[in-house]
Amino acid sequence: MSLQRNRESNRNDNATANKLTNVLFIIYLLALLWILVFKLGVQFSYMADRSVNLIPFGEPLMSNGKADFSEMILNAVIFVPLGIYTGVLFERWSFWKRVRFVFSVSLVIEALQFLLKVGAFDITDIITNTVGGVIGLVLYKAIAKIFRNSRKAQNFVNVSAAIGTAGMVLLLVLLKLDLLPIRYR
Repeated sequence: MSLQRNRESNRNDNATANKLTNVLFIIYLLALLWILVFKLGVQFSYMADRSVNLIPFGEPLMSNGKADFSEMILNAVIFVPLGIYTGVLFERWSFWKRVRFVFSVSLVIEALQFLLKVGAFDITDIITNTVGGVIGLVLYKAIAKIFRNSRKAQNFVNVSAAIGTAGMVLLLVLLKLDLLPIRYR
C-alpha cells in the first residue's frame, strides 16, 4: 500500500514539474517574441526597410569597419534558455532533432521579422541563435549529469527559470514604463 502511494505521489510531482516547465517555457517564448519580433513595442527607424542577408558573418555585422560581436553574443545568450527548455521538455528526442527544433524556432522568428517589417532576415542570426540553443542543450545535459536524475535536474531548471523569468519580466516592465536609467528608444 505504501509503495502505491509513493508511486502516485511521484506521478503527481512529475505532473506538477511538467506543468511548471511548460508554463515557464510559454512565458519565455512570449518574451522572446516580444523582444525579437515586436521589439519591445518600440518603432525603430530601420523597420520600414526589408532586407535579406544570406551571407553568414557578412556586411550587416560590420559597424565602423569592425565586426559587431556584441550582437552575435546577445543572439546566442537569448537562445540558451530555449536549448535548456528543449532538453527538459523533449528529453526523448535525439540531440539532432532538438537542434533542428531550436533552428526552426530561430528560422520562424527571422521570417516573422522580415514579413512583419520589423527586422532583417539574417542567416548570421539563425546561426548564432542556434549556437545559443546548442549551448543550452549541453548545459542542460551537464545539469542532468550533475544531479544524476532528470527529475531533480528539471526541478533545478524550474527554480532557476522561475527566478530568471521573474527578473526578466520585472526588467521588461520597468523598461517599458521608463523606470530605469537605461533607454532602448
